[in-house]
Amino acid sequence: MMKVEVLGIKIDQVTYQEALEKVKRILETKGKHYIVTPNPEIIVAAQKDAEFKNILNKADLSLADGAGLIKLARLTGRHFPERIAGVDFVEGLAGLAQEFNYNIFLLGGKENVAKIAAENLKKRLPKLKIAGTFAGKSEEASDKETLGVLSKEEIDILIVAYGHGKQEKWIKSNLKKLDVKVAIGVGGALDYISGRKRRAPKFVQKANLEWLFRLLIEPWRVRRQLALPYFVYLILKERIFKR
Repeated sequence: MMKVEVLGIKIDQVTYQEALEKVKRILETKGKHYIVTPNPEIIVAAQKDAEFKNILNKADLSLADGAGLIKLARLTGRHFPERIAGVDFVEGLAGLAQEFNYNIFLLGGKENVAKIAAENLKKRLPKLKIAGTFAGKSEEASDKETLGVLSKEEIDILIVAYGHGKQEKWIKSNLKKLDVKVAIGVGGALDYISGRKRRAPKFVQKANLEWLFRLLIEPWRVRRQLALPYFVYLILKERIFKR
């Protein structure tokens, strides 16, 4: 399983199915592991945050999330077999957990989002074991309560939805304190699984225009989308100066 660097961020060249198989192997071993899902916004943020960049690069599994990342990385000779969207991967992890008798814990999101997301996953996967759900917060002041809830459980897969940067730093700081095998930061994935937000239709996803759909229904995202032009600039700059 090869890793390649995109603007200094190491990302695995894996398919969706290969990523799930890697998680299964991780779950069969001892130790504590974490997964990250870089997209252009995350990669741009990491350019200005050495701690965040280091956390991303030390992940056991790093998944390419974002059509822009996949396409633009090709300009510098990096090829990824497919985009692995965070929402899809959470659902895949839930399926894996049901099939091999592992449990999951959903942490983060607004009030009741994790709880409703868990209920929706259970409707699709009746035998899925939910170790628990908790809204929690990424702020250090909330850690005592959050860790108190999590420490009561033996957790196979911890799904953390605090938003990029915050969730990865929280995982890195707290994973060693918990009885957790694998943790993954999933951004807003629980919003979509819970139904709080509507995902783009399948044909829009296949056309790699999910980002545009989100922008149309959530115009405030335009500030976040500004990371993409800067990502394009950095990719083109690298391509030009490496010639």
